[in-house]
Amino acid sequence: MIDPWLFPDWPAPVHVHAVVSTREGPGVSAPPFGRFNLGMRSGESTEVVGSNRDVLRQALGLPSAPRWLHQVHGTTVAELGPLPGGHEPQADAAVSRIPGTALAILTADCLPVLFCTDDGSAIGAAHAGWRGLAAGVLEATIEQMQASPARLMAWLGPCIAGASYEVGEEVRAAFVDRAPGAATCFTSTRPGHWHCDLAALARQRLTAAGVARVHGGGFDTFQDVRFYSYRREGSRSGRFASLIWLAEG
Repeated sequence: MIDPWLFPDWPAPVHVHAVVSTREGPGVSAPPFGRFNLGMRSGESTEVVGSNRDVLRQALGLPSAPRWLHQVHGTTVAELGPLPGGHEPQADAAVSRIPGTALAILTADCLPVLFCTDDGSAIGAAHAGWRGLAAGVLEATIEQMQASPARLMAWLGPCIAGASYEVGEEVRAAFVDRAPGAATCFTSTRPGHWHCDLAALARQRLTAAGVARVHGGGFDTFQDVRFYSYRREGSRSGRFASLIWLAEG
């Protein structure tokens, strides 16, 4: 039996809670979406996904409905609190200082990154595909948290691993042209093509921004059947969620 939840292993304050869903959660999705697709824009009916989102809140005992985002591979960071009605701001990261606010990032190969301050006064979550990562979504999230980077810690969630992620020269150039050291995160496979290590690129950028405490990594959504993978499943891939919230009280 596959465990339906993954809990980050990082030294966050006790009132900072985080969890990652898997495709084997207690949902009602049908093939090819596994059981627990949480992505409204994945091709599955909104009724089914909405039901899965309700189950997610109930199963985890979340203090409020997750604050989902309309993710567009950009760098906009939303400052959020609990909100009824299902409004999804167009953004690829969010921060909150309000207890009971559950931030949520949806992925299926892209890198989810969770943040918190060392005193647990603020949390953040970012969606870092290669475009957003190259454009600075992690740096934008750090800035929006309004705390010294030395006071932040980050956790790198499940994403596609370098050995499974072949990209073209335009992806490599987007990183290497701005930071030559990023070349160490790419391995040549054939002319004009490279294996790209998203997690390693994120670690480099977080370190350069002053965030020294970076945990997580070591996943491969393409090989690990617990997770949805767009590269493995194509346009009919579902989405799993990485969530973080501050306990109330």
